[in-house]
Amino acid sequence: MKLSKNFSLAEFTKSQTALRRGIDNDPLPEHLEAAKALFEHVAQPVRDKFGPTVVNSGYRSPDLNRAVGGSTTSQHSKGEAVDIEVPGTANYDVAKFIQDNLEFDQLILEFYTPGIPDSGWVHVSYKKDGDNRKQVLTAMKENGKLVYKLGLIA
Repeated sequence: MKLSKNFSLAEFTKSQTALRRGIDNDPLPEHLEAAKALFEHVAQPVRDKFGPTVVNSGYRSPDLNRAVGGSTTSQHSKGEAVDIEVPGTANYDVAKFIQDNLEFDQLILEFYTPGIPDSGWVHVSYKKDGDNRKQVLTAMKENGKLVYKLGLIA
């Protein structure tokens, strides 16, 4: 099943943890609808701009989300979030394109190291109801602790 022109449901639900632990990672119908909106409005436009785009983390069923230590409020478990990278393109540049050109709920440039283009990844979410916050954050470690800072920091 296709979520958009270039993305399949299998890419969005693939999980090594689910495979290893025998966890069902099939989305419910409402999660599938949310995923289609996410890919139509965010992931596919990124693919159209930059070329092949890799899904690092997509849908997480409640059992899978618990197994990976995800937040109980994770948008991954609602089909609303995806972590992506574009080989050969700096993750900062991908995040900047999303920020400047697309509708989204939350955009997080995660663990990007300036000068190392393929470091980290881009987390992006989209709410199909249109109630998108356009929140932009950068996740990084400071003094061994995870911190989120407002904006994109390169």
